[in-house]
Amino acid sequence: MEKVRAKKHLGQHFLTDLTIAERIAQAVTGHGGVEAVLEIGPGMGVLTDFLLQGNLRVYLIDIDRESIAFLHKKYPQLGERILEGDYLKYDFSRLLPEKYAIAGNFPYNISSQIFFKVLEQRDKITEVVCMLQKEVAQRIASPKGNKDYGILSVLLQAWYDIDYLFSVPPHVFNPPPKVNSGVIRLIRNSVKKLDCDEKLFVKVVKAGFGTRRKTLRNCLKSFQLPEEFKTHPMLDLRAEQLDVSDFMFLTQKIEASRGTH
Repeated sequence: MEKVRAKKHLGQHFLTDLTIAERIAQAVTGHGGVEAVLEIGPGMGVLTDFLLQGNLRVYLIDIDRESIAFLHKKYPQLGERILEGDYLKYDFSRLLPEKYAIAGNFPYNISSQIFFKVLEQRDKITEVVCMLQKEVAQRIASPKGNKDYGILSVLLQAWYDIDYLFSVPPHVFNPPPKVNSGVIRLIRNSVKKLDCDEKLFVKVVKAGFGTRRKTLRNCLKSFQLPEEFKTHPMLDLRAEQLDVSDFMFLTQKIEASRGTH
C-alpha cells in the first residue's frame, strides 16, 4: 500500500518507532471496565496495530481523507469503526459505548482543544493515553508550585489522576517535529461533582492564571469577594501555588458572596 503523506496543515508527524507505539498501547489499562478505545489521528496505523492486540474494541477517527482510505484497506475488518471527521466536532453518542478510553498521537496544534472536549465528556471517557508536545504534557501532569502548572493542569486534575509516562525524541517521527514529545496517562478519578459551582470554578481558574505574575487578590478583582475574606492570606499567593481544592475553596467563597448558598 502506498504510504500517506504527512500534511503540515493538519499537524501530522507519523510515529515510526514500533517500540514506542507498543509502549503507548500497553499503557492503556481499560480503567473503569471499558470495552472500547477510540484512537484519534491514527495516520497509517502504527499505534493501531498494537491497540488491536489488546482486549478493547478499537475505533479510529481521522480528519485526513487519505489516511481514512489507507486505514480501510489496511483494516477491512474495522468497517464502520473507521470514522472520517474532526474529533472536536464529531458526535459519538450513537457510535461508541457509554464509557470508553482514548489513545493517540495528538496533533500538536489542537491538543489543548482535545482536552477541553475530554473534560466535556468526562463521564464517558475513563482514560486517556496520548502523546503530545512535551511542554504541554508536562504542564498537564505538573503539580502546583511548578512553573509549568496552568489552567489545563487544574481543570484536568479536578477530574483525572495524571501521570507523565515517558519522553519521546523528534527523530522517531516522519517528518520529525521541532520539539520533543511526551506521553501521559489520565485516569478518571472518583469525583462525580465538584463541591462548588463548576462553571464558576472554571472562570475562577482562568482568571487566576490570567496574569501569572499577579497575586490572586489582583487577578480576582472582577469577582465579588466577601469583605471578611479580602484579607485572607491565600489572596497573597499566585495561581500556580494553588491546587484543585484551593480553587474550589475560592469558588465557594465567591459563591457565598453572591448569595448562591
